[in-house]
Amino acid sequence: MSRNICTALRIMSLQGPVLVVSDEPAVIVVEALSAAGAFPIIETKWADAPTAFVSVKPSAIVLAEPGAPASEASGRMLALQVATAHGAIVPIVAMADAERDAAIPTALTADLDAPLETMIGRLQSALRVRALHSTVLRRIETFAAQGGTMPDLPVGDPLDDATVLIAGRGPLYPALSVAMGEQAKMVGALSVEAAARHLEERDIDGIIIGDGFSPRMIEAFLTMLAHEARFHEIPVAVMGDIPQGYEGGLPNLDSIMQAPERLVSRMVPLIRLHALQSRLKRMLHSLDTDGMFDPRTGLMTPEAFWRELNKAVAEAADRSHALTLARFTFDGAHDRRCHFDGARLASKLMRNIDFACNDDDGALLAAFTQTDLRSGHVVARRVAAAVKNVMRAPTNPNDRITANVTLASFKNGDTLQSLMQRVMDSPMVAAE
Repeated sequence: MSRNICTALRIMSLQGPVLVVSDEPAVIVVEALSAAGAFPIIETKWADAPTAFVSVKPSAIVLAEPGAPASEASGRMLALQVATAHGAIVPIVAMADAERDAAIPTALTADLDAPLETMIGRLQSALRVRALHSTVLRRIETFAAQGGTMPDLPVGDPLDDATVLIAGRGPLYPALSVAMGEQAKMVGALSVEAAARHLEERDIDGIIIGDGFSPRMIEAFLTMLAHEARFHEIPVAVMGDIPQGYEGGLPNLDSIMQAPERLVSRMVPLIRLHALQSRLKRMLHSLDTDGMFDPRTGLMTPEAFWRELNKAVAEAADRSHALTLARFTFDGAHDRRCHFDGARLASKLMRNIDFACNDDDGALLAAFTQTDLRSGHVVARRVAAAVKNVMRAPTNPNDRITANVTLASFKNGDTLQSLMQRVMDSPMVAAE
């Protein structure tokens, strides 16, 4: 880890209280937390951990010893308390090593042999998600008090929304793909260039760099991730040694020399947390826009879309502006998750002057303002081709998804109803 990063970790404070659980004195861990600004720090043994959780109401928990908890009943109770606690999440960071996993399987792991700055950085990253969660809950309360139409906060395991990128081309790549595919949706890349393209096209919640790449290629890839703010928090696991010369900067970077199954089990809690962070950001955007955007997709809600389209049609009639409406359907995409993935990518591809929504029948509706029919064809084909690729199920890569696009351009005398009638009745055009 670079000197600048270490300095930053030391001067950044940690929001307490922090509960440290260990049956042996955790002097080194407590000193590291204290030096990073954590206050107050409360130490407890496993037998007393559930009671301490209730009385302290910690912002975070650090399990200072790897391996199974000294009291199995207390370990189960503490995990249940954290999972069912009201309010913002309470992250757990647990020490682990090559032989022993985290005392609580859902905890974020930090390698016992790694510098303690790694544990501190992981805790700070998790507390940022907690702060984001607190903000969203506070905004929801304010929004409800003002009588707004409350957008639905996505529920369920955030892992159901997650996408994991596995980059590699060595003999362990198939085993990694199978192990991760059992936990979350995954996409594969046989080159660093392909991995970079996936990062641009998709919401990636975790990256595993397998075997088959040279140290120089891995170092370049990690450096790119560290220098891009939008990729900085993504959990990254390198299967093997991190190249010498890499100076760090990624708070959730691990070097794991274990079986693919163990690597995946250690990555899953980090991936789940990052997927939750993405979910919370979409929810916050929805609240900031008075519920105009669906937090599941990032696109407008149907109600907001029709309001905006009414305004766009009126403006096109008054000022003779071009307006093109497109409707996308995807034959062969039956999974709800595929539609959400496609919609989230479409939200990224929309220009600032355009807007879109998921219709009730699953179709994607997009309005391209100040765009004539010919230009609309070009834009729509590009959007359809990109969305189609993202929607393809990784478990059945040979399944064919056909993107169909219909377009209608505003004409003199058009109304919203006549424009919609034409886009519904126009012949389908298959996207390239």
